[in-house]
Amino acid sequence: MLLRTLVAALLCAATAVQAAAGSYPTKPIRFICPYAPGGAGDIFTRTIAQKLTEALGQTVVVDNRAGANGGIGTDLVAKAPADGYTLLMGNSGPMTVNPHLYRKLPYDPVRDFAPITQGTSYMYVLVVPPAAPVKSLPDFIKLLQSKPGQMTYGSTGIGGGNHLSGELFNLMTSTKSIHVPYTGSALALAALLGGQINYMFDTVITAVPQLRAGKLRAIGVSGAKRASALPDVPTLQELGLKDFALTQWQAVVAPAGTPRPLIERLNREVVKALKMPDVIDRLATQGGNELVGNTPEQFAQVINSDLALYGRIVKAAGIQPQ
Repeated sequence: MLLRTLVAALLCAATAVQAAAGSYPTKPIRFICPYAPGGAGDIFTRTIAQKLTEALGQTVVVDNRAGANGGIGTDLVAKAPADGYTLLMGNSGPMTVNPHLYRKLPYDPVRDFAPITQGTSYMYVLVVPPAAPVKSLPDFIKLLQSKPGQMTYGSTGIGGGNHLSGELFNLMTSTKSIHVPYTGSALALAALLGGQINYMFDTVITAVPQLRAGKLRAIGVSGAKRASALPDVPTLQELGLKDFALTQWQAVVAPAGTPRPLIERLNREVVKALKMPDVIDRLATQGGNELVGNTPEQFAQVINSDLALYGRIVKAAGIQPQ
């Protein structure tokens, strides 16, 4: 009797979840971007939010919660109800780098989240002001080596991909530039344009408009191959830094415990959006991203692999956990 009652209860629960998935969503969805407006993460979030709004018939509201290398917004989602009405623009920084930077991280990147899909894989471009007295990577390295501890580079925060790119660059070129963290790509870029910092590893999608306007000059990109949006800019590997390769990702993530039917529905809609011509143009052609759209299981493997990778980079750079 007890077994029949338990089985009946489980069947009722499963039926209720399926019914909820069938009517989902019945109210607006909050899509948290853990970075400031105007940066690459914000562009990705708003692009996907618009497509989800159209596909789901409910407004998907973007909520920017920047700070702590994306940790503030990421933690909000970790603690949100697992009902499909709070999503996260998951990013390499808060999910695979922060665990190596903070001794008491308030969330666990594996335990506290349900992967939906990896949206993009992206690289960085090393940019300087057009007035910088360098014309090549060797010139740039010589300039940095001649001014140890005097040159500065910006990032979206401690542990961000542009920070780690800068640290890796310091290591591989025997230079000692000073890291200056900001709360978002737009603020760091404004500081570079305003002369407050000397250079930056910026995301391709936010750097391209400034490069085309002649406000910045590109030296090289961080990926193993050239960015589609910057075909004339060589990789740092091509320029002589043979082991330099750093790419990161943007994704859609939900709180752990979100019902599987909702995860599958959101996965289908985001993957479908990533194949739309206007999304390809915005994120790939203009942004230089590689669009992915994998399964939740495949994305979970990426998270685990990158956790190991960035642990090695942070250790090699000598960054001490806070």
